Amino acid sequence: MRNPLKLRKNRSFEYSPRYYKGEGNPYKIEHKLDKFRSTVQTNRGIKNKFTSAMDDLKNEGDKNMKLRFLVIVAILVLLFLIIIDFDLSIFWTS
Repeated sequence: MRNPLKLRKNRSFEYSPRYYKGEGNPYKIEHKLDKFRSTVQTNRGIKNKFTSAMDDLKNEGDKNMKLRFLVIVAILVLLFLIIIDFDLSIFWTS
């Protein structure tokens, strides 16, 4: 009969994967391009997230992308104003 106060210890095995070459941790899931991304690091807190977002904005990006983003935002705002039945005639003088 076992002692009810002592817990049984789990068995541990020395397992190594069959095709493991020995460089790094074989169980760590990492994408090939993670080292080039700025958003991979875990930034905790609002201040750290805000500063990383501002750093990303300071980087010079594709100018076409910025223009495309502004056009999409303008179209979405216009659609929103039309959906809520906003009087758009105030923008034009008659």
